[in-house]
Amino acid sequence: MGHDGGMASTHDHPGEQAAQDPIKLISIRDTPLSVDEVLSAVGDDAAGGTALFVGTVRNHDGGADVDELGYSCHPSAEDVMRRIAERVAAEHPVRALAAVHRVGDLRVGDLAVVVGVSCPHRGEAFEACRKLIDDLKHEVPIWKHQRFSDGTEEWVGA
Repeated sequence: MGHDGGMASTHDHPGEQAAQDPIKLISIRDTPLSVDEVLSAVGDDAAGGTALFVGTVRNHDGGADVDELGYSCHPSAEDVMRRIAERVAAEHPVRALAAVHRVGDLRVGDLAVVVGVSCPHRGEAFEACRKLIDDLKHEVPIWKHQRFSDGTEEWVGA
């Protein structure tokens, strides 16, 4: 039941729909990332759910100890991120969306990527956030150069 006691559809409220311009922040940068910046960017009074994903540099990969890594990207990477964000926003009722990715040398524990999505409801926010990070990881031309404790190294990327 609606707040007025009637049986109005919840989809009648404009807050249930996607925002006109939901993409608030898309950036690739060589400076430390901020979860607070992304959370602030996706704040929306019509959103009942906000989902964040924070990707950090872990101390291992494929059974080997990782000391540090570096990210580099193709000049088109930010444009590809924006196209993915637009696609996610078109497929889900996104009120606000943000994605930032780090390039340069990072240490274990550093933030490599932070994405956030707000939607009218939590399930939509989780789905849109997962789609956003999965597609970014698979499609954006960003490469990871891992340096292992045993002196070996490898390149991994989209």
